[in-house]
Amino acid sequence: MSAVALAVHQFRFDQKVFWRNPASVFFTVMLPVIFLVIFSALFSGDDVQVGGETISTETYYVPAITCLGVISATLVNLAINLTRARDAGQLKRLRGTPVPTWAVFAGRIGNSIVLSLLMFVLVTTIGALAFDVDVPWDHLPAILVTLVIAAASFCALGIALTSVIPSDEAAPAVTNFSVLPLYFLSGIFIPQTEIPDGILTAAGVFPIRNFFLAFFTSYEPGVTGAGFEWGHLAIVAAWGLGGMLLAIRFFRWTPRTA
Repeated sequence: MSAVALAVHQFRFDQKVFWRNPASVFFTVMLPVIFLVIFSALFSGDDVQVGGETISTETYYVPAITCLGVISATLVNLAINLTRARDAGQLKRLRGTPVPTWAVFAGRIGNSIVLSLLMFVLVTTIGALAFDVDVPWDHLPAILVTLVIAAASFCALGIALTSVIPSDEAAPAVTNFSVLPLYFLSGIFIPQTEIPDGILTAAGVFPIRNFFLAFFTSYEPGVTGAGFEWGHLAIVAAWGLGGMLLAIRFFRWTPRTA
């Protein structure tokens, strides 16, 4: 069996494992949908001022919750599941097989990217059908490029994060501690018009804020042009590259106690 076939096999295996795990499905797929419904219902009828343009709260939260879904499907999903596989000895056994290392990670990263695209389709569909949020089809290339760059970068960061997670019991706490504060500070949970400029500037150092800004620009109907935000995407990609280098240097195939 070729290395590509092994990567495809790993991808199919990870897909089956994911969909057979109710907890993973809930926190990765359903929880962002619940957030979208709650925020859109709570602030229904309100408007948000963004870049001098007035948009509905629902229009604001569709791209915001899509970002949440992508990060959940990539960084959060990989950090927790890889740590659990490491502490259960599964990664050690995989390392002892002829399966190339890149095939193992390609399958898992491919699974996360597919889940990210699924979250985009799901949230967009709910936003259009339930809240009458227009889909900016003319910005579709920018949307897809932004999603792929962000998904790949957050996958690298999720793999790197496993190096500082001491055990599978600590994985959810460490992972959520890494992302939850930034959800609030980056304008995902709270409209950015309600956040002080100094906090937004500080949050702009991190990839979540830059991903949100890039994706929001590509999704906002009033934006003219192609909708690409190359500056913010470059920051996201730089974080992803840093995560990849850290993962190459510090990723562990065996439990810390081994």
